[in-house]
Amino acid sequence: MSAFPGTFAFDEYGRPFIILRDQERQKRITGTDAIKTHIMAARQIASTLKTSLGPKGLDKIMVSPDGDVTVTNDGATIMKLMEVDHEIAKLMVQLSQSQDDEIGDGTTGVVVLAGALLEQAEGLIDRGIHPIRIADGFELAAQCAIKQLDAIAQPFPVDPKNKEPLIQIAMTTLGSKIVNKCHRQMAEMAVDAVLNVADIEKKDVNFELIKIETKVGSRMEDSMLVKGVIVDKTLSHSQMPKELRNVKLAILTCPFEPPKPKTKHKLDVTSADDYRALREYEQEKFTQMVKQVKDAGATLAICQWGFDDEANHLLLQQELPAVRWVGGPEIELIAIATGGRIVPRFEELTPEKLGVAGLVREMAFGTSKDKMLVIEECKNSKAVTIFLRGGNAMIIAEAKRSIHDAICVVRSLVKDSRIVYGGGAAEISCSVAVAKEADQLSTLEQYAFRSFSVALESIPLALAENSGLHPIETLSELKARQVAEKKSSLGVDCMLSGDSDMKSHNVVESLHSKKQQILLSTQLVKMILKIDDVRSKNEGGM
Repeated sequence: MSAFPGTFAFDEYGRPFIILRDQERQKRITGTDAIKTHIMAARQIASTLKTSLGPKGLDKIMVSPDGDVTVTNDGATIMKLMEVDHEIAKLMVQLSQSQDDEIGDGTTGVVVLAGALLEQAEGLIDRGIHPIRIADGFELAAQCAIKQLDAIAQPFPVDPKNKEPLIQIAMTTLGSKIVNKCHRQMAEMAVDAVLNVADIEKKDVNFELIKIETKVGSRMEDSMLVKGVIVDKTLSHSQMPKELRNVKLAILTCPFEPPKPKTKHKLDVTSADDYRALREYEQEKFTQMVKQVKDAGATLAICQWGFDDEANHLLLQQELPAVRWVGGPEIELIAIATGGRIVPRFEELTPEKLGVAGLVREMAFGTSKDKMLVIEECKNSKAVTIFLRGGNAMIIAEAKRSIHDAICVVRSLVKDSRIVYGGGAAEISCSVAVAKEADQLSTLEQYAFRSFSVALESIPLALAENSGLHPIETLSELKARQVAEKKSSLGVDCMLSGDSDMKSHNVVESLHSKKQQILLSTQLVKMILKIDDVRSKNEGGM
């Protein structure tokens, strides 16, 4: 019975009813009040994110309870690091997270849109329209907006030979980020990385082949794209050669140590002779292991585990460079890049299981003792590493997030190459279409349609506001021009260049991303509008 929240009783007519336990200690909000508090919480979250929308959007500093500082402009990251208590605010966090997981970009926009939809819903509830009718109306309006997006979408050429359009788009994505001082270079790195691993026929990009490595120090301009793998490790002995050409790699996941008996028995060494015999056996084993690696034709051993100094010394004597303690993901990436096989036992090493790389070199940084290994000119050039530098850990972390966004955008264009114009242009176009549709309706849903159309305008309004323009004036002018000129590429001129045509600015967004934004935010809003009763534990009693 303990799992049941109350007790069962019968009234004098024999009808059952439940007496809820701990009733006096529970906080309960019902009906319109519940919806109103939810809308308030969601609006607060949306207004926090609103200022970081667009190229002139501002960054946020988040300080964790441990005192870790993060400076970021990325919607999903801000949401993740925000400590929110309200249950609806938590749903907003998950909303931005799902946009990030699916598309990787547009995380701020999706939250701002959800906040605006709820704000509009509040006005409709005050007019006395039932929340379910509003939710249904929003759903229909979203379908109408999606239809409009399909109508204005344009094909976009994804051609590995002509990278310029893709670079322009990656630059647009990075425009609102901290990396915009070496804007072009970062965009080129992102595009090259994606095109290197993309399968254009299948329209697929395997993200696991793109690794992002970072190192504090030097300028951001010194970041580079390595067609191969960078491992944050050095060769195991300082006297081993710093550069190797035409390398054959043995990729080992077995430790360089004599086999231990797998039983609980102890080995008693009672005399000096026993000890010598044991030592000789160990040495013999080490020599045999190194010989097995050498015999297979390997010129570099990459080990997942460590080995002790004796093995290290032997490897140096036998002129077999080695790297130890290489992590699992790196081992896999090296195997993919060099076309080698991961070998779990020395006995299984054969020449055909070795990987091939044209160049393996150690990279040193400044005056610090930090070194990294670069494995380049690999057999399978699909695996690439983006290597980021920067003045401090915070800048690098933000650069990593920005590059991730740019990679995601290029990837979504490879997957579905249709685009709509950014800068609020697509939203204005949808808003006009939804408002037009509202005039055809005779049912109550027309109010929800009109509200949806107003909510869509929140994105261009926020963009204009963040760019220092007059929001309402800018929006009304753009709406009028879009209708008059029938041009869906007119958006907010955030860079104040005097030209509102997003086509000439290369400000585009993938159609898939925009659709996802509208659908996800509408789904969440519908869900919030359907909640009319909240019970929560009131710690101190009421």
